[in-house]
Amino acid sequence: MLALPAAEPDRVMPKIATWNVNSLKVRLPQVLDWLAREQPDVLALQETKLQDADFPAADIEAAGYHVAYAGQKTYNGVAVLSREPGSARVTDLPGLDDPQRRVLGLSVGALRVLDLYVPNGQEVGSEKYAYKLGWLATLADYVAAQLAEHPQLVVLGDFNIAPDDRDVHDPEAWRDKILCSEAERAALRRLLDLGLSDTFRLFEQEPKSFSWWDYRGMGFRRNLGLRIDLILASAPLAARCRTCRVDKAPRKLERPSDHAPVVAEFAD
Repeated sequence: MLALPAAEPDRVMPKIATWNVNSLKVRLPQVLDWLAREQPDVLALQETKLQDADFPAADIEAAGYHVAYAGQKTYNGVAVLSREPGSARVTDLPGLDDPQRRVLGLSVGALRVLDLYVPNGQEVGSEKYAYKLGWLATLADYVAAQLAEHPQLVVLGDFNIAPDDRDVHDPEAWRDKILCSEAERAALRRLLDLGLSDTFRLFEQEPKSFSWWDYRGMGFRRNLGLRIDLILASAPLAARCRTCRVDKAPRKLERPSDHAPVVAEFAD
């Protein structure tokens, strides 16, 4: 590991980002280029799709970042890249027996990071949909406990939920469908009601701002997208948030992820 200076106890990271890379093996050069350009203090990744033994830690450390990761072969996988070393790593939701690597909690200085790849749910009414709702209920209990312990908490990642109709390119076509059903949105509202803010909605945004576009049907070119990648911040952290945006540039590259990074910046 690189010997970076320890964090000041009360310092909050000023630039925090999330990105579902849909295979870090494929997208590693894009991630390294993006790190060099954007210089985030914390970057949460989802769908790394790598076993821990295959994680490119050396490449990321050479770029100036510490890294923690929890992966599995072919599917899922999460990682947190940070300028300062992390501690108190958590890879499971308490009380949930789940071999899928979808959760990574990490303390970085005064900041507590909870990186999530929420289950997709497949189809409303399916067993996977019921599992998703149960997973989200367990998550809410854990977030409530984390908020009590960590005032500076950020919960971010691919939530596989579009919060409301503003986050959907065609709300009527998606009405009551997976990612947009009322039960999923209610589960997300429960998280917000605990004391989290959707940092993207703290600011005026361009209409039809999305973070995911299907590869099929020229989804990105036609802006047929959803906003499902979120950065949720606790009240003390949200009060310091100065901007939140979707960076669409990586989605324009050759062989891109179907998601774009989301970036929030905070005052020191």
